[in-house]
Amino acid sequence: MASDAQQACFEAGIKFGALYHQFAGTPVSPASAPSLETAIEESIENQPFCESVTVDILTEKLDTDHGYTELTGEYMEVEVVVAYEGREVVAEMAMADGYPLMELARVE
Repeated sequence: MASDAQQACFEAGIKFGALYHQFAGTPVSPASAPSLETAIEESIENQPFCESVTVDILTEKLDTDHGYTELTGEYMEVEVVVAYEGREVVAEMAMADGYPLMELARVE
């Protein structure tokens, strides 16, 4: 049986899996980035035990030679906060060595 902290970490992983695989490939431009950030945040926050989601699409990095590009991890910084049975987990995603790394930042 998983501890409450382990379950909270698992829940954070589920949120990140849904977030990344649901929205990767979405067309995005600097003009549409704010509404896409909100859509991602509100979508993932619907999931059980999710306290908050913060998505920052790095518009200055978007390669928009054709007016838009596809959303990938290299264009996002994300924080997910999960609360489960009195435990709180903060997980983050940012680029590390060319890879969108999702990791636990804090488990309380």
